[in-house]
Amino acid sequence: MAKVIGITGGIASGKSTVTAFLREQGYPVIDADAVVHELQAKGGKLYQVLVKEFGQDILSDDGNLDRVKLGQAVFADSKLRARLSNLQDQIIRQELLDRRDALKQTEPVVFMDIPLLYEADYSGEVDEVWLVYVDRAQQLERLMKRNGYSAQDAENRLAAQLSLEEKRDKSQVVIDNRGAVEATLMQVARLLEEL
Repeated sequence: MAKVIGITGGIASGKSTVTAFLREQGYPVIDADAVVHELQAKGGKLYQVLVKEFGQDILSDDGNLDRVKLGQAVFADSKLRARLSNLQDQIIRQELLDRRDALKQTEPVVFMDIPLLYEADYSGEVDEVWLVYVDRAQQLERLMKRNGYSAQDAENRLAAQLSLEEKRDKSQVVIDNRGAVEATLMQVARLLEEL
């Protein structure tokens, strides 16, 4: 029976570093963000749903989704936003679970990198959750440095997610990423040995 491990964290907590290491070690990692981008690409399932819902107005000249136009259309109408959110969530969830189930047939361990694992209620779809943790001050500093955000913009981004403290209380494994990258990867290597 394959084991499915959810990897989560917060924006700028170091999740990408951990998942890159897992891939280097030969483990399959389903990246929820990458799956969403595939589904939204020209011809993808989400792309088709969005065009059917909003028409050609949300496309750029090259026929790809124009996220700014889509955002304006969606945020102008709260009922539409709720319906669209529901539709997108169903399509994304189905795709992620289909990929998980396919990998479970051939792999002993499958990782699912889901940034909003708790917020989107995926904890029941994995056997265990590993949280990549940093304290809030570090998270804020990394986000400002990485994305060039002002302190206020960074705070707003953090406020849109559950705090890492709340996630820590719900997670089975906490990977402490407050120190050097090498120390973080040593923790992950030990966890992999225990599998």
